[in-house]
Amino acid sequence: MKRKHIAIAAGLVAGLACTGAVAQEWKESYKVLRFGVLSGENEKDRIARYTAFETYLEKELGVEIEIFTAGSYDGVIQALAADQIEFAFLGSSSYAAAYTETNGGVVPLVTKQQQDGSTGYYSIIVVRCDSGYETLDDLRGKVLAFADPDSTSGYAVPFFNLVKQGYDPQTHFSAVPFSGAHESGVLGVVNGQYDAAATYQNNEVNGIPQRMVAKGMIEEGAVCPIWQSPEITSGPFTARANLPEALIEDMKKAVLAVPEKDPEAFRQMDGGETSTGRGYVEVDHPRYEWIIEMRDWLKQQRRSG
Repeated sequence: MKRKHIAIAAGLVAGLACTGAVAQEWKESYKVLRFGVLSGENEKDRIARYTAFETYLEKELGVEIEIFTAGSYDGVIQALAADQIEFAFLGSSSYAAAYTETNGGVVPLVTKQQQDGSTGYYSIIVVRCDSGYETLDDLRGKVLAFADPDSTSGYAVPFFNLVKQGYDPQTHFSAVPFSGAHESGVLGVVNGQYDAAATYQNNEVNGIPQRMVAKGMIEEGAVCPIWQSPEITSGPFTARANLPEALIEDMKKAVLAVPEKDPEAFRQMDGGETSTGRGYVEVDHPRYEWIIEMRDWLKQQRRSG
């Protein structure tokens, strides 16, 4: 009996050694890991929001971590497709774009969960609170700014749902330009450049307008939402599918553990003072198939238009 215990213990040690060897193996090939962040806000704030997370990952994974930013959503998508970055925080639509661009070469790992257990958010259309606009009908002939062609809440979902509700953006509004980023659209509304802009919020206290207020970019009460979409599935933290399986698993475990191991890093990622997140939960590709279908519908509309 004693020999059996020794044999089992030896097997456990061998298994642990093997696991460590696999982890060490990917570290020999990946001295630096890069994760992309979409252009929902200005570059300085994007980097500041993820700096503590960058430090956390370096400690957890034992390799150098770099934040990758680009001037557009497509810049991050193309970086994934070109194997220039290994991971990225994507919206649902940008994940769908990356999946299509890479012929299925990306894998969704986790998505954010709110305190109430929900894993979704909402596209909203905001106007100046003092504009007198209260409904979409009031915006007929006005300028509505979308955020980015690959933005879920800033373009795909509002465009799709507006058409379904009988408001074809191409004919209902006088112009539908892209602002380039969510914050740019909201600022454009405040400054009178646009009459309305599409952006997002998780709830009434956490979203792009609320973060802009917290950062002192706009005054509280400057913009008000007049339209809200159905709930959108939150976008995933995404990996390239051609990465070593052990690397993907180690990164997924690290991200899932950040709320417990480094609460401040998670709070900053989730919006700082406006943070309402609980943590992350695992997701898979089928969760986002409807977004791919929606993007295909949008492409068909553009071709026919």
